[in-house]
Amino acid sequence: MAKFVAVITFGDQDTRMEVRPRHRAYLEQLLADGKLHASGPWADDSGALIIYEAADEAEARALLAADPYSQTDGILANVEFNEWNRTYVAPG
Repeated sequence: MAKFVAVITFGDQDTRMEVRPRHRAYLEQLLADGKLHASGPWADDSGALIIYEAADEAEARALLAADPYSQTDGILANVEFNEWNRTYVAPG
């Protein structure tokens, strides 16, 4: 499986907070299904990083498109999307 990174900038924070429980439930399901490597918001809560495990870019983009954040207007102000080649990992 390849890894694909979505670097997200948030837009409407009020709407995001309303949708966040569904977004987090969706990510928990992806994690259980082996489709999520890691995710979390920036410390200032202005955006987030999501690393998907997917067979190809089309699958990873479909995972992002199915996220409640993507399906609700105004939450995602910007998304940068790239395949990621992990080189180093800290032990433990």
